[in-house]
Amino acid sequence: MLSNFSLEQQLHTARQELSHALYQHDSACRVIARLKKERDEARQLLSETERHIPAALEAVTANAALSNGKRDAGDEEMEPDAKKLCPGISAEIITELTDCNAALSQKRKKRQIPQTLASIDALEKFTQLSSHPLHKTNKPGICSMDILHSKDVIATGGVDTNAVIFDCPSGQILSTLTGHSKKVTSVKFVGDSDLVLTASADKTVRIWRDSGDGNYACGHILNDHSAEVRAVTVHATNKYFVSASVDSTWCFYDLSSGSCLAKVSDDSEKVDYTAASFHPDGLILGTGTSQSVVKIWDVKSQANVAKFDGHTGEVTSISFSENGYFLATAAEDGVKLWDLRKLRNFKSFLFSDANSVEFDPSGSYLGIAASDIRLYQTASVKAEWNLIKTLPDLSGTGKATCVKFGSDARYIAVGSMDSNLRIFGIPSDEKAKDE
Repeated sequence: MLSNFSLEQQLHTARQELSHALYQHDSACRVIARLKKERDEARQLLSETERHIPAALEAVTANAALSNGKRDAGDEEMEPDAKKLCPGISAEIITELTDCNAALSQKRKKRQIPQTLASIDALEKFTQLSSHPLHKTNKPGICSMDILHSKDVIATGGVDTNAVIFDCPSGQILSTLTGHSKKVTSVKFVGDSDLVLTASADKTVRIWRDSGDGNYACGHILNDHSAEVRAVTVHATNKYFVSASVDSTWCFYDLSSGSCLAKVSDDSEKVDYTAASFHPDGLILGTGTSQSVVKIWDVKSQANVAKFDGHTGEVTSISFSENGYFLATAAEDGVKLWDLRKLRNFKSFLFSDANSVEFDPSGSYLGIAASDIRLYQTASVKAEWNLIKTLPDLSGTGKATCVKFGSDARYIAVGSMDSNLRIFGIPSDEKAKDE
């Protein structure tokens, strides 16, 4: 009996120990399984994080570059179809544009023609004064031009991919801006500052700054367009500018940072932008297209508010009159004048291949570059716009590409499809007679 009792006690103890061991084993298996699951989840999360780190770093780097007012040269390698987020034109900027508009409109009401403006008789005596070979002869052609009137400095953009800064009084080249890989389609001074904008067929816009020694350094390379950029135009505040491209968009930029605030396209109609100009008061933007249409935009809302039809062929150039009433547009069929108050065409100059049209800063004269150069006296809607002078294109190419009036219309600068910049004005002996 005692022996059986002892065996039963041992069996009971063994069963308890076995049950406890099995319970511990089961618990350990559950813990191991949970740990394995957590490990696998952690590995997956780590893998996903590692995949996102490069993109995050790239975004941080880009934002840091923009906040410093610079863009990495590597931006040029971005795919053409890559989307860039634009913050839009803020309420503060719109207020700034509106205030500028009000100030300029009020000032314009008191405007008087400067007494130093060249007379009609003076323009009738214009002849070529000088010719300057600014661009390479193996890739001839001047595509664009602008004049800094306060210093009589001229900027030209060439087929040779260079822009040239030229001092008109001394007849010397101040600087050659190199960096574009294709022709420079548009060049603009920014007010009286030391900044110059260039646009190119290489799809980029560049902002250049005078480093102080006469040499210009490229501060920003902007590649928000996916096709040739045809025009740049500077707002009256000299803080913002617009670029226009044949990729069917125009972009509104902050000049100091080089950041694109708005990229605008017309969903109702696909057109390629070939020309652009701000209205003198700054709240209206005019654009020309390769589809022969001229579009007028409200800058604040980026809405297309008017459209002018009637041209044949690509619109090559547009210019607003100083009083803001008229818009001149050039195209393959000549030049048309538009009344912005009634939104209608009131006069046309019909001749082939008008490449450039420009009002002088006072709004008194109009210049047209085509197979020759023509200077007109401006007038009203009903009055006649009289032809003052016709100057031949002396390049031998039969194509004057751009014309600009110098300070007080004392001379005009003409670019053609050769490498030379030509200055037309009154010969010194005629000046002496007039005095």
